Amino acid sequence: MLSNITLAIKCLVLTIILFCNLQTLLGNGQKTWHERHEMCAGEYQSPIKIIGHHAVPLSLRAVEMVGYHDPLPGPLLLINNGHSVKLRPADLDQVVSPPAVYGALLTDHYILDSFHFHWGLRNYRGSEHRVNGIRYPMEMHVIHRKQSYGSINEALEYNDGLAVLAFFFQLREKDNQKLNPLVKQLRDVTEEGQSVQLDTTFTMSSLLPRDLDIYYTYKGSLTTPPCNEAVTWIVFPEPNYISIRQLKRFRRLSAGESKMADNYRILQELGNRLVFVRRMYSEKTANRTVAENHQFWYSDVA
Repeated sequence: MLSNITLAIKCLVLTIILFCNLQTLLGNGQKTWHERHEMCAGEYQSPIKIIGHHAVPLSLRAVEMVGYHDPLPGPLLLINNGHSVKLRPADLDQVVSPPAVYGALLTDHYILDSFHFHWGLRNYRGSEHRVNGIRYPMEMHVIHRKQSYGSINEALEYNDGLAVLAFFFQLREKDNQKLNPLVKQLRDVTEEGQSVQLDTTFTMSSLLPRDLDIYYTYKGSLTTPPCNEAVTWIVFPEPNYISIRQLKRFRRLSAGESKMADNYRILQELGNRLVFVRRMYSEKTANRTVAENHQFWYSDVA
């Protein structure tokens, strides 16, 4: 009898621990981030809800992706950092010509740093941004720093420090074969703090949807502490796909005592920020100077 009571108490304690850890990533836990990271209560936080007919259409350049069709410089390091699974070239700092992006409203080249994922425990949630009322089961963030800044830490000190490309994943029955090199090695990073070098490399373009012509862009923040408002977001509404079998591999990952699923931040207020949507670029109508003016990104009326 006593052993049954002891077992019940242990189960209750474990349940409380799991619940509390999960709340750190969801709902109430996020509401206390600002107590340790003041910027998390800032005015220009991410993610946001994007409504297409509320976005300001502009004649913008395409997002040019340099080196995205070349195999990523290996070895590639896969890391479970406790709030996501992150992948980056292990020796990126020594790569002579690392992958980079420019175009859109970016004022410089931005160098690839890493990419990571956000996903949900249920199929109707997981992405951080919501576009036209749709929340996808997974979202990938590809992090780039402005090339004139020497490191991610330096870039985080400036409002133009980072460019983050956001891509969604929708469920399909069949596997996305191009995700398999990454998915198959998730088994090696199931616990927080684990890392592994991938057996192979792949191109960044292999993880992206086909249609990259249309995108939304706005000024925002990191979606995890310290929540620096240093990000130019470029959100592509056309999703790629992932199978339920592959998504379940992500859902098996652990963050301490709890599962890592539902590692998305709740939506933040847009405030007086403007969201721009790309219409096809032309030399005659393009405005080359708008991004130089920080106030261009904000409305006079909150």
